[in-house]
Amino acid sequence: MSSPLPLIVLVAPKHADVLASEFSRYQRDYDIQVTGSSEETSALLARARADGTPVALLVSESELPDSEMFPAIGAWRAILPTARRIIAAHWDRFMVDAEALRPGLSTGKYDAFLLMPRGVRDEEFHTAVTELLSDWGSTVAQPEVVAAEIVTPDVDSLSLGIRDFLDRMGMPGRIVDPDSARGQELLATYDGPRAFPIFTRMGRPPTPVTSVRDVAAMIYGTPADIDVDKVVDLLVLGAGPAGLAAAVYGSSEGLSTVVIESEAIGGQAGTSSMIRNYLGFPRGISGMRLAQRARNQAIRFGTRFFTGWPALALEPGTDGEPHLVRTEGGDVRARTVVISTGVDYRRLGIQPLEDLVGNGVHYGAAVSAAREMEGYDVIVVGGGNSAGQAAIHLARFARSVTIMIRRPDLSATMSDYLIREIRYNAVIRVQPCAQVVDGGGEGRLGWVTVKDLNTGEETRRDVGGLFLLLGAEPGCGWLPEDLCRDERGFVLTGRDIPKHLWAHGTPPANLETSVPGIFAAGDVRGGSMKRVAAASGEGASVVPLVHAFLGSA
Repeated sequence: MSSPLPLIVLVAPKHADVLASEFSRYQRDYDIQVTGSSEETSALLARARADGTPVALLVSESELPDSEMFPAIGAWRAILPTARRIIAAHWDRFMVDAEALRPGLSTGKYDAFLLMPRGVRDEEFHTAVTELLSDWGSTVAQPEVVAAEIVTPDVDSLSLGIRDFLDRMGMPGRIVDPDSARGQELLATYDGPRAFPIFTRMGRPPTPVTSVRDVAAMIYGTPADIDVDKVVDLLVLGAGPAGLAAAVYGSSEGLSTVVIESEAIGGQAGTSSMIRNYLGFPRGISGMRLAQRARNQAIRFGTRFFTGWPALALEPGTDGEPHLVRTEGGDVRARTVVISTGVDYRRLGIQPLEDLVGNGVHYGAAVSAAREMEGYDVIVVGGGNSAGQAAIHLARFARSVTIMIRRPDLSATMSDYLIREIRYNAVIRVQPCAQVVDGGGEGRLGWVTVKDLNTGEETRRDVGGLFLLLGAEPGCGWLPEDLCRDERGFVLTGRDIPKHLWAHGTPPANLETSVPGIFAAGDVRGGSMKRVAAASGEGASVVPLVHAFLGSA
């Protein structure tokens, strides 16, 4: 039996003809339903939830006959929090409603406030619609269009890790039971031993894998694929916002550019479900989409990417020789190197919880894991923007989300727009002056112990998810001693480098390290702002310095 089409609900008490006509273009893939009031819409959503019918999008006129707009939107979200929400104001009311309704965007009451189309082919309106439908589609448990499949009888930490990697790389994947019809179809083309998980993508033969790196190498190759006799102009280590910007600007300006990334493209920013304050994206953009757009842009200019290969060692060149970066997948020689490896989340250090990483315990946002949290109580540990974005995304699925912080409140560490959105969301609460001190479960997370830092009292709580976003550690132990670092391990650049290391009494360039021709950008650099936009700016700014170095060499 085929699954029901997802619903698009048009709440249109006055202009049903206009909206129904506009949304007729979506009728092949969605079931378009029209309601005339808040109460009728709530009843439809309640039936859809009871029947298991997915609701992708709610599009409402700005004036309802039986409710004010904000209470109606809140009621609908309480019934089906995963549906995306648009207010489409009629052109007769757009300016009247704008002042009252637009502030709702900043608290996450809905996703877009748009002018209802005034004629055919209003593609600006439909761009917003398709972006939100795409955003919804990327969070459903089983995506309709998949780029890869993971065949396994057990949904273990490895298979979930592979799916998370695929999601972060913009390649929707699904887990397939080998006994299902689809599983049997895939395994019919496989002759080897049944060692699960077995991975396949876009018509390629199924292959057993033992790690996420195996999957990365199958898709993107290894650094050993680079001609050993070739020396590249620019080697970028790390493909977060800083590394991606360096790749785009470096390759677009004629530098042969290679990027090596230890995990997935995007770094920590790539795990963000929605970045709402990045310049130029008024409706917000997920970290994954931002990263993949930047990656595609860099590839267009000639950048080569190798994913899943952490740098193990950097050997600075001397007497004009190129620098050498070693990985388990091969070595790369480069005239210049940009270190943009970002930071790692600090480990909690509680062994019973460390043993459950991937089984209810996650470091970082783990966007794909959110869909596994339906019906569970979840804790997010951390007070930065990444923690706030993770909590808002998890609130679409979890029964409750608690943001746990050691500070008295979020004001010192989180952007105001996120604090306001969290305050409005009834599913999320903030627990200050508290920390997780223990936890466990049978095969997956079942409980944690929380300590009140004011009273010392410890309380056991049943939870199904623990997401740890505990702050920044640079993870630069693999770098040579020649590169000067601060007391926390962040790479120093420019005038922050001690004067006795300046060549001829002149400080290195602003983003240059203590080794000529090696630069640092983004979160790994001492004194950086730790924001996506700032990291992107540093990645772009480092390229003129690279050009200047190459010109003087």
